[in-house]
Amino acid sequence: MLVFVTGCLLGPDYKRPSVEIPPQFRAAMTPDAAASIADLKWFEVFKDEHLQDLIRVALLQNYDLRDAVARVDAARGTLGITRSNQFPNFGVGADATSRELSRQGEFTVPQGTSRQRTFGTVFLELFTFEIDIWGRLRRATESAQAQLLAEDWNRKTVITTLISDVATAYFNLLELDMELAIARNTLDTRDESLRVLRIQLQGGVGTLLDVRQGEQLVYTAGEVIPDDERQIEQTENRISLLLGKIPGPVARGNLLTAQQTPPEVPAGLTSALLERRPDIQEAEQTLIAANANIGIAKAAYFPTITLTGEFGFQSTALGNLFSGSRRIWSFVPQLTQPIFTAGRLGSQVEQAEAQQRSALAQYEKAIQTAFSDVSNALIQYQKIREVRAQRESLVMALQDRKRLAYMRFRGGVDTFLNALTADTDLFSAELSLAQTRRDELLSLVQVYKALGGGWQE
Repeated sequence: MLVFVTGCLLGPDYKRPSVEIPPQFRAAMTPDAAASIADLKWFEVFKDEHLQDLIRVALLQNYDLRDAVARVDAARGTLGITRSNQFPNFGVGADATSRELSRQGEFTVPQGTSRQRTFGTVFLELFTFEIDIWGRLRRATESAQAQLLAEDWNRKTVITTLISDVATAYFNLLELDMELAIARNTLDTRDESLRVLRIQLQGGVGTLLDVRQGEQLVYTAGEVIPDDERQIEQTENRISLLLGKIPGPVARGNLLTAQQTPPEVPAGLTSALLERRPDIQEAEQTLIAANANIGIAKAAYFPTITLTGEFGFQSTALGNLFSGSRRIWSFVPQLTQPIFTAGRLGSQVEQAEAQQRSALAQYEKAIQTAFSDVSNALIQYQKIREVRAQRESLVMALQDRKRLAYMRFRGGVDTFLNALTADTDLFSAELSLAQTRRDELLSLVQVYKALGGGWQE
């Protein structure tokens, strides 16, 4: 009978909610296949060795990740405490008391009677055990287990986000390096052109307007350099913080244009996203814990049965504590049944059910958010690649235009204004192309993160 009743569990058993899964990802670039770029390890996606070194350091020293790991350990300790309540607790104890009575105290000690007395107790607490008839303790363990798994999935979410943040900051840094190099090269070229314009002005074949326009080009390129240097140092500081280091310089590997990218970016099956995205797994474990809490709240309606047993020895004289009939034992079954709680128990059940509905909504939202993230990332990756191709063609056209404009100016068949316009347009296009190349790499990072890649051990 005891075995039968202890098999009872109050509250609903968890069943994964049915959710609508699209047949394929919107804007998927490859046919549906089981393989996905998110199945690759992060060092198989990001091939730059310096970036890999930065990520490895971040995985060891990042403050948010260390905090997430500590939360997992704390949840593991909570589970151990909660699970221990399902089993009997054993203990042992002893005490010895020695005292001496005064001959001239409140009463006179008769002659021949010892004024010193020593007595004590030794006992073994056989068990203290709550019979889990209604499954309250098992539901509590189920909830603690789910909370532990939720914290572990949160740790994996932090890993995915950390890898994404380090890669994003690193590619931003490379793009700023490229902008700085473009600005310095442009400034050197414009300084030379300005020198020639001033010589022409002194020789009487140039105009002051041409010199001022040349100065405009120099100053336009010159103002970009300190701003790029500022952003570079601030980006290095951001990377240092992600790595858990004091602010300092960051080593670079390949140039922005030399970064290796996968030839294809397969998204994989939509159903696999639910198992791969750590935030979805975390939301489901939170839902499981909330579901178990309903059983805990409902079990409070029913009696609590606790068994306590002790065995030991007791004597008024310590010397004969274990001799003669000095044994003591006790067995105490205790039943506690709530009668009137002014609606507290009902409110606790309502609260648990409401929290379960909230967790369900968050779980469903996490799934839909994941599909939206993947679709947005795939669309961004495709369109930015198209933009990059167009801007590469634009830069090539503007480079030729600048060359022809300066040839016409030096040949005396055109004004310096056309050369100025061509130079300015080329400078802006080169900066835009550098930013687009960076955005293409960042969109790859977002696709990898949205698909749930990066946390795999």
